[in-house]
Amino acid sequence: MQRRFAIIGHRAPSSGRLNLNDLAGDCGRLDVLVRAVNTGLFVSHGIRTDSDVTLHLLGGPGPVRRIWFQGSALRGVHPDERALAGQVGKCLKEPAPAIGQLVELHHGLWHAGGGIAQTVAEWRSEDVRLYVLDADAPPFVPENDEKVGFFLSDDRPFTDEDEAALKGIERVSLGADWLQGHACIAIVHHILDG
Repeated sequence: MQRRFAIIGHRAPSSGRLNLNDLAGDCGRLDVLVRAVNTGLFVSHGIRTDSDVTLHLLGGPGPVRRIWFQGSALRGVHPDERALAGQVGKCLKEPAPAIGQLVELHHGLWHAGGGIAQTVAEWRSEDVRLYVLDADAPPFVPENDEKVGFFLSDDRPFTDEDEAALKGIERVSLGADWLQGHACIAIVHHILDG
């Protein structure tokens, strides 16, 4: 089953230079986002071809940006937080593309303008069944869908603006405790691979 993960980085910069020595501080908790990319895409000796990860960088300066790691096409990327952050940094040096315009910077690494609502619209147009992960929701029970997509937040709860963009999307839980995003992604993989 093809799965997608969208992680919202409320403070992650959308342009400029990254301080790779301080991903948790200067980079707006980019460490949380690249950890999710790592869990979403990598297996012991390779890259998952059934998984994509989209980072939403909302922290400015400038317009918001999305970075899409396409597992089926990704090449030359290593499962290391600093290396993944370096790939994000390469995107941030480029001007943000127009909303809805995807620009491939490297094999399987794309960036685009637009925010959460744009991702929701694109995924819906591709018949992706959408979920928001929420510990207070009913348990996640997979259906027989070909494509599923999950929305997660960084270390902060969804804002009112996020909630407006995610309105009407089914909320599901992976357990009673609020888990870190990368742990949620690992659990989703376990359920869908089972």
